[in-house]
This record gives sequence, structure tokens and C-alpha cells, in this order.
Amino acid sequence: MIRTGNEYRDSIRDNREVYINGERVRDVTTHPMFKPLVDIRARIYDMQHDAKTAETMTINQDGETNAVGNILPTTTEHWHRKRAATDCVLDTIGGVVTRVGDETVGEMWSLYDGKSVLDEVDPQFSENIAKHIHRVVAEDPFHVSANTDPKGDRSRPPQEQDPDMLLHVVKETDAGLIVRGAKYETAAAYANQAFTKPTIANWGNDAYSDYAVGFVCDLGSENLKYICRTGFAGRANADDYPLANRFDEVDTLVIFDNVLVPWENVLFYRHTRAAAFIRATLHRYSAFAFVQRNLKVADMMIGAALFNVRQTGLNNQPAVQEKLSRLAVYREGINAHLTAAIALAEPSPAGLLMPNQSLLYTGRVLACSQLHEMMHLARELCGGQICVTPDKASFEAPETRPWLEKYYSINEEWLSDDRRKLLAFARDLLNSDYAGHRLTFQLFAQSPPFAHLAAVYRNFDWNEPLRFVKHSAGLSDRVL
Repeated sequence: MIRTGNEYRDSIRDNREVYINGERVRDVTTHPMFKPLVDIRARIYDMQHDAKTAETMTINQDGETNAVGNILPTTTEHWHRKRAATDCVLDTIGGVVTRVGDETVGEMWSLYDGKSVLDEVDPQFSENIAKHIHRVVAEDPFHVSANTDPKGDRSRPPQEQDPDMLLHVVKETDAGLIVRGAKYETAAAYANQAFTKPTIANWGNDAYSDYAVGFVCDLGSENLKYICRTGFAGRANADDYPLANRFDEVDTLVIFDNVLVPWENVLFYRHTRAAAFIRATLHRYSAFAFVQRNLKVADMMIGAALFNVRQTGLNNQPAVQEKLSRLAVYREGINAHLTAAIALAEPSPAGLLMPNQSLLYTGRVLACSQLHEMMHLARELCGGQICVTPDKASFEAPETRPWLEKYYSINEEWLSDDRRKLLAFARDLLNSDYAGHRLTFQLFAQSPPFAHLAAVYRNFDWNEPLRFVKHSAGLSDRVL
């Protein structure tokens, strides 16, 4: 059953141990650094019930109404519906959020595809994943992802340093596994559950490892501690930093201090082959929604830049048009990869329909590897005023207001207040602490750049270029 926003808020009022700025947070739904994102996630739940958006946000299956983002994709129509639902959310809230569930639940479907590998470990594990996938559809939790450990000295095996640097099993009990360590998880402090899996460790030739464990973690479990980075919301005036105050997703170091994971939540354990398989296929579905966010970021950069050059009358300059065109090429390149990935979607090992893997992963490389260049282009087009404009208080103060109205009003259409709002938006998108954080996050959120290229290498069809060159060059059949 699809949830309401208030049902979601109630579900995370579970006395979890959350710290930010060194202080204990008693209620993440009301704390100023968490509330903006909690409210957005609640809004997404409410959109599933709103007559204006329910048809886009939900789907009827077997007599039940479910969230479009959670359903297992088996047709191209499912992917069109998922894309439309994500666009609906981003358009409604007026910005980009990355960790709100639809882009992380897809990681579970990769496990669904790995049934044969998991069955070699223990058939119960593949049964567990099937149950959890259907539970996500039925119960509509806020589901996030836990990827990265603190790691420690990565040149040494985990056994040769503090073992807690990588999450690991310390004990098996009749009730389940006891795990220790830590994970970085965006949004964990205000989510319901996390698919927790291993970073690829230095296992060597070991077939088994206590560090090779994956499970669904109930984020209300005992002995979890949440140590969060300081959020951007509330640190500066919302009028001067409109994006940071609405869309900052707080990242968390989640401490597992001997946490019990019930056996029914364990998805794989000890077999390093299973862990390696999961890491290699982890993003075959979830990368789609991730890349789609970059498409919306491109729209935001284009809009901010185009408004600025039109304001100042520079939009007819060839050099300006060239830069705008480069932004458009970047945007349409992402759009083309997403569109083609659906059009040429391919069946998965478990009978699902996954986006064309080569096109999806090359699209991710395009979106992430060029993002910093596109941000700099947009900065150029917005001009130096995004870094020198006074804050809103100066525009309102009696002593300075007349001067700022004089110098920031351009014509009858663009008076000083709209000019200030646009420059504040562009600064927060391109030039603020929040902008720098978002750039780094986009580069590393799913995996580091080298892993993006490794995914391309594994999924590109190398045989077709070889076949064509063999034919064109007249090579003998001996050549492989």
C-alpha cells in the first residue's frame, strides 16, 4: 500500500541515535537541517495520493496501487513510466534530489538477477531477496543504499588493521548475524531501510570472508549510531541560497556497534564471488534514475545561463551562442542516452527488462565526466555578478536599497528583485559550498570515475567493431 507523508514521518520517529554538529537530534522530522528533505520525501508520498499527480506516480498491479518507482521493470512502458514519475517529482519540487528511493531500490533488482550465484551460496538468500523486493513494492518504505566504508589503509587486507574499517560479521546467532563497522549513507538518518553491501575489499584469492556480507538494514535497529555532516539548510538565508536550503541531502556515517541483522534480512554472506558479482552489476538499473538527475541539472544550468544573457542583451553574440550550444549538446547527449537505453532495452538474467547496458553506462560517463566543464561554462555565461552580488538584506535596507535598485534593474521586465533572485539561484547552483558539494557527490555517488569506465568496458559490445574491421581489412579466419 502506498504511504502518506505523515505515515512516513511517523515511521522515522523511532528514537534513533542521530548526531549533527556534535549534538543529539531528538526528532529528524523537525530539525532545521533535516526537515527540508523530510518534507520533500513526505511530499513525494503525498503526490501518490494527489489527484493531480497520482496517475503519474502510481501504477495498479494485481488489484493493488503501488509506487511506480518501486515496481520491477518488465516492459519498456515501465521505464517510460518511471522516467515520467521522476520528472514529475523534480518539476513539482523545483529542484534536484538524488537519494529519495527510486534511484536506490533498483540495486535490489540486480540481486534478483543474481539468483543462480546466490543459490550456490545458499538458496535461502535468493528467497530472501525475492521477499524483500516484493516487500518494498507492497509496503513502500523509504529505501536507501549503503556503499562506502571508511576503508582505512587500502593497501592492506582488513585483517591486518582495525577490522572495523570495513563492515564485517563478528558473530552468528540463531536470530541472525551480528555486524560491526561503519558505512557512509546519504539520507540514512531519515530513511527506513538500507541495502547494505560490501566495498570490494582486498580479498586476494579467498573464497570466503566475513567482510563479504550484504543485507537489508532496518534503520531503526538497536546499536546503530548516525553521525551526520553539517547540513547546508539554515546556515545562510534561504533567499540568498535557495537551493542549499531546500535540497541538501544530509550524508551520514552510520556506526554498526554490534547490530543484529535477522537471517531473513541477509541477502548474501561470506562468499566473495557473490559480493564481487553484486558490485559488478549493482547499477544496471539504478544508474538510469541517477543519470536522469544530471539531465535536470543540465536544464537548470541552461535556464540560469540563458536568462542571464538575455537580461544583459548578450544572447545574440556568436561567442555566447556557441557556449549555450555546448550546454545544449551536453544536455541532449544525456537525453539521447536515456532515450536509447529504453528503446534498446534488453532482458535481464531473471526475466526483467534492463536499460541497454552499454548506452546507460556510456551515458553516465558523459553526464558525470563533463559536469564540471558545463558548470564552468554556465558560470561564464552568468557572469561575475554571481560571486559579487550583495545579499537580500542589502537590497532591503533603507540606506542601500535605492542604489541596488538602480544598478540591478535592467529594464521594465527585469527589475532588481528578479535580477537578485536569478543571481542567487545561479550562485547556489554553480558557485556556492553547496554547488561544490553537489559536484563531488555526482562524481562519486554511485561509484568513482574509474568504475564508471570499467562498467563501460564490461558492457560494450567489442565484437562488432572487431567483426567489421576483420571483414574490411580482409583478415584471415585465424584472427580472433
